[in-house]
Amino acid sequence: MSQEKANEVRVTTLPERGPLDENGREILLSLKNVDITFGKGDSAVRAVQDATFDIYKGETFSLVGESGSGKTTVGRAVIRVNPLAAGEIRYKGVRISGKIPRSLDREVIRNIQMVFQDPAASLNERATVDYIISEGLYNFHLFKNEADRVQKVETMIEEVGLLPEHLTRYPHEFSGGQRQRIGIARAMVMEPELVVADEPISALDVSIRAQVLNLMKKFQEEKGLTYLFIAHDLSVVRFISDRIGVIYKGRIVEVAEAEELFNFPLHPYTHSLISAIPIPDPELEKNKVLFTYDPAAHDYSEDKPEFVCIGHDHYVYGNKKEIAEYKAIRDTNVPVKPITIRDPDAPEERGREDVAAAVREEEMLIHPAHDTGNIWYTILSFILPILGLIAMAVFNHFHHSRNAKACRRGAVAGLIFLAVIVAIFLLLLLLAVI
Repeated sequence: MSQEKANEVRVTTLPERGPLDENGREILLSLKNVDITFGKGDSAVRAVQDATFDIYKGETFSLVGESGSGKTTVGRAVIRVNPLAAGEIRYKGVRISGKIPRSLDREVIRNIQMVFQDPAASLNERATVDYIISEGLYNFHLFKNEADRVQKVETMIEEVGLLPEHLTRYPHEFSGGQRQRIGIARAMVMEPELVVADEPISALDVSIRAQVLNLMKKFQEEKGLTYLFIAHDLSVVRFISDRIGVIYKGRIVEVAEAEELFNFPLHPYTHSLISAIPIPDPELEKNKVLFTYDPAAHDYSEDKPEFVCIGHDHYVYGNKKEIAEYKAIRDTNVPVKPITIRDPDAPEERGREDVAAAVREEEMLIHPAHDTGNIWYTILSFILPILGLIAMAVFNHFHHSRNAKACRRGAVAGLIFLAVIVAIFLLLLLLAVI
């Protein structure tokens, strides 16, 4: 292992091509058992857990999940902003995570660029568009002379749908869609092979989104780009992706080709994401039954889960029992129906809504708004344990269970403390008499 690490340290440049998989596809980027942790000790947060997937050259690999699931964290780790706590990231078969030689680091920056989510925050408001786009060219000396630099920048600004006269302006003079085009131009002028697109259309109007997506698709076709596309809008992802990875609370739970994933959403979380896609018909949308994912449905106490391929290049996270069920569903070759439309005239369906409302009301009764279990209840009950016991009874009557527990802890501790004091006093008194 030490010899292998020594060989990796000596790698200072990237090869022309990456390794091939069993189907002859070139693996451009590979994540293996990646963990990303923020903070230390008890306050540490494990943002990404055991993330494993490959991205093939020339494809669009989309990473989808709800807000806070770890999508952007993975993207920032690929561009070497977020360090890894475990695992490794390889680009063209060369490890790029952790400490690497400076020459290799510069090649990685040159070959992997990022388009950020917020076009307003990612651009320097004090710099002209000309300097913003040229900054990478300056840093890596990617032009022969000033005329060559100007020609490259003007060509790129025209390719993203803007004009050369826009180069002398500042970012605040542009609309959101135009600023995003500037961000794309800044990345593309470096002629990268891999672009990490971090929700590049989420901050844009619906009418502008298609233009930006078409622009990115145009660059992919002309320059052979590979995209890691980070998003939460599955309706968009379906039509631009070759393969899709679904991430839940930092863990990759399913990876498959786009149509395969939408036809066979095997993991319950994927099922819930697809069921949340809005339906254009208002009547159908009103009667749509949302599938809610419940993590408690998994029992991983004994049968530990794994991320395995069930065939058809379809990977799912689950234990042996779940994997067998997923494989049985997939082997039927009958598409899974992720969206259910209820009959508005069916009384039993409305009854379910009433039951759900009753459950929510019961939960509110269990933990009312002011049932915080404040530490002051414990302190006051410790000082005045009898009053603390009375307060505990009152809180229990009004279903303030947390406050009641706080009072009980303080009162019990106070009574024990008083008992110890009395015992010591009696012992001293006994010793004095003797």
